Amino acid sequence: MQKITTYLWFDDQAEEAAELYTSVFKNSRIVQVQRYGQGGPGPEGSAMIVTFELEGQRFIALNGGPQYTFTEAVSLLVDCASQEEVDELWDRLTEGGGEEGQCGWLKDKFGLSWQIIPRRLQEALSDPDPAKAQRAVHAMLGMRKIDIQGLVDAAG
Repeated sequence: MQKITTYLWFDDQAEEAAELYTSVFKNSRIVQVQRYGQGGPGPEGSAMIVTFELEGQRFIALNGGPQYTFTEAVSLLVDCASQEEVDELWDRLTEGGGEEGQCGWLKDKFGLSWQIIPRRLQEALSDPDPAKAQRAVHAMLGMRKIDIQGLVDAAG
């Protein structure tokens, strides 16, 4: 088991979220589902805790009720190798009620924030030429989903 595991609090959609996330990312799986028994607090047989892995990273999802919700204060950053990967992840994570944000950020239909970031963005923002890096920053600020060619064109 990894030393630090991200623990996600859902109202009652932990299993649905884990199924979505493991369908979106390759090399992913649901490891275990612990279900509520008689006497709750959740409905008997419903998922209480779902342990899953995304690209080898373990997560735990809890159906804990509506007391807490996700905010942008915590997000999951995904390092993308290509525009195709950015496009696919962006589309899959925003479908069904997700929301597009600025600068590569989005919220999925459960309200969890993701940063879908191509490596090329990080390279452009750290370009040794400050003028190129600044042009990349300005281009990024005008984007929702990051467009790698748009960054390249803007940076010059």
